Amino acid sequence: MKQKNVEHIKLKDKEIFLVGAAHVSKESVKLVSEIINKEKPDTVGVELCENRYNALTSKKKWEDMEITKIIREGKTYLFLANLMLSIFQKRIGQSLKVKPGAEMIQAIKSGKELSAKIVLLDRDIQVTLKRAWKKMKFREKCKLMLGLIPGLLQPEKINEEILEQLKEKDMMTQMMEELGREVPSAKKVLIDERDIYIANKILEAPGKKIVAVVGAGHVEGIKKHLKKHSSEGTVHRFQRKRMKENIELLEKISKGSQRIKYVGYSIPLIFIGIIVYGFIHHTSVELTLTMLAYWFLINGSLSALGALLALGHPLTIISGFLAAPFTSLNPTIGAGIVAGLVEAKIREPKVKDFQDLSQIITLKGFYKNRVSRILLVAAFANIGSIIGTIAALPYLISLI
Repeated sequence: MKQKNVEHIKLKDKEIFLVGAAHVSKESVKLVSEIINKEKPDTVGVELCENRYNALTSKKKWEDMEITKIIREGKTYLFLANLMLSIFQKRIGQSLKVKPGAEMIQAIKSGKELSAKIVLLDRDIQVTLKRAWKKMKFREKCKLMLGLIPGLLQPEKINEEILEQLKEKDMMTQMMEELGREVPSAKKVLIDERDIYIANKILEAPGKKIVAVVGAGHVEGIKKHLKKHSSEGTVHRFQRKRMKENIELLEKISKGSQRIKYVGYSIPLIFIGIIVYGFIHHTSVELTLTMLAYWFLINGSLSALGALLALGHPLTIISGFLAAPFTSLNPTIGAGIVAGLVEAKIREPKVKDFQDLSQIITLKGFYKNRVSRILLVAAFANIGSIIGTIAALPYLISLI
């Protein structure tokens, strides 16, 4: 008899039980325990990577983070998105009194009790986020960041009945399709690629009987890829090689679009061209100085406004103002990097700030914590500088 939220797939050399779980659900925890104890598998696979597993089990989730390194390497937005998503999941878990990832931890616990081999099935979360970020268009990135902030300002009340409904395949599929329409690049990386990756990891897993615990939204996609092999019978050597190649390909991080790089290098050329043309056309030193002053004021003011909105230190706000007109002409560094590093120097985070990152559940908490506030300063100052550049160039042209 078929059990709800469990897919039974038979290959010639493997028997797979695919358990679709909600990531925060008491019912999912119970279902996982029941299936593993009933089927007594050789291997238990969970939709976790090593980093996510350590984050769920380690109390030092954020303590080893180097805040200045994140800012210097331009990973501020990625880390903020990761932190915000973690907060949303934690908030839901608190409302339902279930620890996020409890069903995965239960799967590992139940598997170990039966001496089953434990396999982490998912791609590294940092690789997934980097691949998604690099493939997303600029407007998609803006939509994602703007879409996350209201959730912090207006927490949504979610009860368990609604959450359990999200496990229904038709509703979940509809949600994924909506995500695909809104942010197609992100859906491809976050959902489609991981379906293939997890399916291949399941096929690579040792043992004849496997229980794989995955998010409900991935079940259909994973099942589709697994069933391709059900008609092929045993996974032969050349197929194993092909699966390995697929996994390696999905772990690579592309260099990203060259278009953005070209835009970054074209800005100083456009700026210099406007200044030179204005001087030659009007032979006016006064006009040149006026254009330089407006470039400085528009770019610097909006970057400073960004740092101010993030409640940066006064010296940080000043540094954003002074840095933006120059960093906008240098594609290798942003005003946010300067402002973020200054904020980190003036208001150096303490050990408690890193420890408390896992306790943040509101926007107010973001501002109170020194680590997250530094990230906000870096992000907002940089956004302000970008807006300032976009606004200043047309205005300078209008002065000619």
